[in-house]
Amino acid sequence: MARRKRDRGASPEHGRQRDPRDVRIERLERDKAKLIEERDHWRRRSEHLEKELEAAQRAGRRQAAPFAKDRPQGRGGRPGRRSGAAYGKHGRRRLPTRVDQTHAAPLPSTCPDCGGTVEVTGTACQYQEDLPVVRPLVRRFDIETGHCSQCRRRMQGRHRLQTSDALGAAGVQLGPNVAALGVELHTELGMPLAKAARVIETQFGLSVTAGGLVHLLHRSAGAAAPSYALLREQIRRSPMVTPDETSWRVRAHLHWLWAFTTAETTVYAICDGRGFDDAASVLGPDFAGVLVRDGWAAYRGFKKALHQTCLLFMPISA
Repeated sequence: MARRKRDRGASPEHGRQRDPRDVRIERLERDKAKLIEERDHWRRRSEHLEKELEAAQRAGRRQAAPFAKDRPQGRGGRPGRRSGAAYGKHGRRRLPTRVDQTHAAPLPSTCPDCGGTVEVTGTACQYQEDLPVVRPLVRRFDIETGHCSQCRRRMQGRHRLQTSDALGAAGVQLGPNVAALGVELHTELGMPLAKAARVIETQFGLSVTAGGLVHLLHRSAGAAAPSYALLREQIRRSPMVTPDETSWRVRAHLHWLWAFTTAETTVYAICDGRGFDDAASVLGPDFAGVLVRDGWAAYRGFKKALHQTCLLFMPISA
C-alpha cells in the first residue's frame, strides 16, 4: 500500500534526468527576455536624451527670451520679493536736479462718461528721464599736404581728433567716441562685434560692420599702448604684487590670462605660456618686492622677491 501511494504521487519525470538541450533552451529564453528588457530601457533612455538635446539646442538658438523657464516656478502669484514686517524704508527713484523740458497734461473739458463739466482741483508733478535722440556728428578735416623743400619728404597735417591719416578711398573714418563705445561694448560688456555694430547703427544712426570694429579695436590698442606701458611700470615698482593666471582661448588655442594686482593698479596680459618668462614679461625678472602668490612653480623663479603664500582661513565651529 505504501509503495502504491508513493508511485501515484510521483511525477512522470521523477527519477529521469532532463535533456541538456531543454535546459539550454530555457536559459537562452531567460537571457533573451533580459536583453529585450534592457533594449527597451536604453531605447527609452535614448529618446529622453534626444529630447533634452533638442531642447538645449533650441534654447541655445533662442535669443528673444534667454531667461524663459521650462516650467512654472514657485507657487505662482505676484512675482518678486515679499515685504516683511522689518522690510525697512522702500526705495524710490531720486528726483532729478534739473528739468530740461516742461509739458502740460490738461484735463478734458467734459467728462467722457456723463458729459459733465470738469473742475480742476490741483496740479501734480511727474518726472521722466529719457535719452536724447542722437544724430551722428560729421567732421571734415581740411588737411594740408606738402613736402620738404630740401629732402622732398611728403608731409601732411594732422588734427588731434583724427583717428587715421588715410586719405582718398579710405578718407571716411569713424571718430574716437565711436571707437571708445565699440571697445566698451565688446571688451568690457562682452558683446559680440556683430551685435555691437547693430547697437551703434540702431541707437546712433552710424553704419558700421563687425570688421570695421575690429580695425577700431586694433587702432585703440595701439593708441593705448603707452598707457599700458606706464601701468606695467607701476606694477614693477610696486612693493607688493598679487599675481594669478587662468586659462584663456585665443582662436580656439589654449593661452593664459595673467593678472597682476596692487592696491592701485591691475594689469592683464594674455600669453601663450604659463611659465616664469611669461610672468616676468610683465613683472620683470628682477622683481624684489613682496609676491603674494599660490603654489604655482613658475613664481619660484623670482629669486629676489619675498614670497607670501596665499592663506586660506577656515571658520572654527564652536
